[in-house]
Amino acid sequence: MTQPAFADILDANRAYASEFHLAGLNPEAARGLAVVTCIDSRIEPLALLGLVPGDAKILRNAGARVTDDALRSLVLAIHLLNVSRVALIAHTRCAMTTKTDAELRTEITARAGAPADGWDFHAVGDQVETLRSDLALIRACPLVPGSVVLGGFVYDVDTGQLRLEVSG
Repeated sequence: MTQPAFADILDANRAYASEFHLAGLNPEAARGLAVVTCIDSRIEPLALLGLVPGDAKILRNAGARVTDDALRSLVLAIHLLNVSRVALIAHTRCAMTTKTDAELRTEITARAGAPADGWDFHAVGDQVETLRSDLALIRACPLVPGSVVLGGFVYDVDTGQLRLEVSG
C-alpha cells in the first residue's frame, strides 16, 4: 500500500502533540504586534524578531503585500487581539521582485494550462516604495486607528539582519 501524501506531516504532528505546551495560551498578541511578511521559507518571523508563540499575529503571503485579506486580518487583530503595532517585512532576493504581474500571468497560464487573465499577483517593482504604499493603505483604512504604529522593514535572507526602511 502506498503511503498517503500527508503521512509525513501526520507523523510529525503526533510527535508534536505528544509534547504540546501551548494549551491555554492567550489568543491576544502579548507584545501588541502584527507582522505581515512573505511566504518565503527562509523567513522565521518569531525567531528573527526575538518572539515566542503568543507574542504576535503573523500574516504571510507572497511578497508580504497588504492585500484586502491582509487588511481584513489586521483590522480584526487590532480591534480584537490587542495589536497596536504593525511590522510589514519584505525580504531580499524575493521572487516577487523578479517579474511583473504581466510576466507572472504569462508564466502561470503556461504552467496551469488555464488563463490567469485578470489575476493581480501583486508583483513588487521597488521594495521600499511598495512598503511605503502598502503602509499608506493601512493608514488610510478608516478601521485602523491613528494610534497604531506602522513600520516597513527589509529582512536580508543572507545575513539575518532587519532594516527599518519606512516608519509611520
